[in-house]
Amino acid sequence: MTNTQDITTENPFAAGTVLLIDKPLDWTSFDVVRKLRNQVRTKKVGHAGTLDPLATGLLIVCTGKFTKKINEYMAQEKEYTGTLQLGASTPTYDLESEPVPTAGFSIKEGGVYREDGNKIDWKEVDAAMEAFRGPIMQVPPIHSAIKINGKRVYELARKGKEVKLEPRPLTILEFSCTKLEAGLVHFKVVCTTGTYIRSLANDLGQTLGCGAYLTSLRRTRIGNFNVEDALNMEQAAVFIRDQLERSVDT
Repeated sequence: MTNTQDITTENPFAAGTVLLIDKPLDWTSFDVVRKLRNQVRTKKVGHAGTLDPLATGLLIVCTGKFTKKINEYMAQEKEYTGTLQLGASTPTYDLESEPVPTAGFSIKEGGVYREDGNKIDWKEVDAAMEAFRGPIMQVPPIHSAIKINGKRVYELARKGKEVKLEPRPLTILEFSCTKLEAGLVHFKVVCTTGTYIRSLANDLGQTLGCGAYLTSLRRTRIGNFNVEDALNMEQAAVFIRDQLERSVDT
């Protein structure tokens, strides 16, 4: 999907467009921008909200004069779906690092069990999620692109240096468990900008006492823009080529 000004006497992407992209797995958000910049033939290209390489879903890409709208789009609420694994944790809060089992818990086919044999059930997970619904203070993960004194904190963390990040205010409008199977929580989150879903997964694990880490994430909505209307990278390439050819023909 794209919104574009009705200008056919010049490169429409330089005039200004909003491209909705379904970001592929293992691509960085900048990978998408760099690829599209080569295709749209204009240098002014940017995205409205980073997705980690292990996340997929909606990425709003603005070109030309519409790059002025990036902050406007970034400020809108976001919706995600994904999965998180109970019973262990990772330093990065996701699959970028190796899981470390939580002492006193075991992960089995039937779910995550305590030493006394009691299993963590859906009601317990939902009750723990309740604590995160509404206005909260969240500490971002130290393995993130936030800068301290000009340095990315993940670079400091990888070098073993102590990193302390201050909690930030945000609002979780919805945090629900849609399915629980073998300790794998399928969830939906609707939140304000600046929310780290990795941190939300880790914090939920701490509340439950069993640990947790993010295993998959998909952004499904930003404001009124939906991933169902987005183009994959192959579809975007065809669309861009067609738009450029049409402007030349005109």
